[in-house]
Amino acid sequence: MPGVILVTNDDGIHAAGLRALAAALEDLGEVYVVAPDREQSAVGHALTLHRPLRVDQLGERRFAVNGTPSDCVNLGILGLLPETPVLVASGINHGANLGDDVTYSGTVSAAMEGTLLGVASMAVSQVDPAGEGFAGAAAVARAVAARLLVEGLPAQTLLNVNVPPGPPAGVRMTRLGHRVYSAKAVQEMDPRGRPYYWIGAGSPTWEKEEGSDIAAVHSGWASVTPLHLDLTHHGALRGLSGWEGGLNAVLKQRAP
Repeated sequence: MPGVILVTNDDGIHAAGLRALAAALEDLGEVYVVAPDREQSAVGHALTLHRPLRVDQLGERRFAVNGTPSDCVNLGILGLLPETPVLVASGINHGANLGDDVTYSGTVSAAMEGTLLGVASMAVSQVDPAGEGFAGAAAVARAVAARLLVEGLPAQTLLNVNVPPGPPAGVRMTRLGHRVYSAKAVQEMDPRGRPYYWIGAGSPTWEKEEGSDIAAVHSGWASVTPLHLDLTHHGALRGLSGWEGGLNAVLKQRAP
């Protein structure tokens, strides 16, 4: 018997990409949609800890939460769903989540939260869906999810999927590239003469590195990038171990 699949996003419960992803996965399990009640783009991995969360049931197996994507996954797995899901699928995001975007993305963070809670998870994003819609990303998401449910994933690992506009040439397994938003903050003045600021203005710059997710998508391929939750730089840890003696000596000298 197919298991339960949790679908969420950061564009909100009414987003077209969310509907496309839920429809694409319907034949793989019993799909439950638990998503923010409004757009939560770029909220990262935030959890709501200082106010209660409200949940509105909008239909059969369809819930809106006044919180973040990570809140939705947490609530879904630990409270709303009838059983632990076999898959968390986040998306389809309206726009790419390539390279350094994953550190800000609510879409990717929802999949991270699923992984932290022990559920196989994936995030799916579509470049410029306005022109072509979500058909390409939905087809890739369904194919990747079907393989993931059979093969599983290594511990603490999730998949970040990005699909170019239009039908992709195919799928490439990739690593994260380097994509940076470096435009200056834009200052404006309110009617009372006080300054306010917009960040995130301007287009990102990126490096065309062979084998990266950015290079694949810009060449017309869908990218599938495995991400690991262990952020430790193990090589640096070995190199920095030599600091211990000197640091401890300094602290010992300054101890009262």
